[in-house]
Amino acid sequence: MKSVIALMAWFVFAGAEVKAQSFSENMMQLVEWMSGEFDSSEQAKSDSAFYNISLKMTRIWPNQPNGVWLYVEQAVANTLDKPYRQRIYFLSESNDDEFTSDVYLVPEEENYVGAWKTPALLDKLTPFNLNYKAGCAVFLFFDGFQYAGKTNEKSCKSDMRGAAYATSEVVLTANEIRTWDRGIDSNGKQVWGSEAGHYIFIRK
Repeated sequence: MKSVIALMAWFVFAGAEVKAQSFSENMMQLVEWMSGEFDSSEQAKSDSAFYNISLKMTRIWPNQPNGVWLYVEQAVANTLDKPYRQRIYFLSESNDDEFTSDVYLVPEEENYVGAWKTPALLDKLTPFNLNYKAGCAVFLFFDGFQYAGKTNEKSCKSDMRGAAYATSEVVLTANEIRTWDRGIDSNGKQVWGSEAGHYIFIRK
């Protein structure tokens, strides 16, 4: 399903240059804290319940208005050339302390492996090409120290491994991102995702 948000965010005026919106200091700090290379190697060394996962995020399409677009790539550390998750996030702000991260699927994602280091690979795409994951937005709140939030309860539908819906929880500080993604079946039982708590990604 094409995103209404994507259509609204992608303004093109014939013969006119589109100027990007200015953002709050907290919004730009969120973008800075989310951008970069991270991994969970320290956690994996100390707790066998967790894999060493690589997480890379980089800003794309910087001149587009109304929000910030990030390309996201996750892979097991020993198979970096075969990421298991490629997404594009659209960050927007309700006010100085409340933010939304909408989630989009990338079509033919195998063509964009490595776009975190070569964002120009995504120049052929626009938000019109993306598939919106309805109900999967993460709503973040800044308390002066960290950004923390989660998806709305039962709103992110998923049929992976017998799930009925998925949940995501996120906590961000300057050099650390904690995420907890889980699939829940119709009986309320967890069927995928970490059973031991958040993955802890440290900035490299």
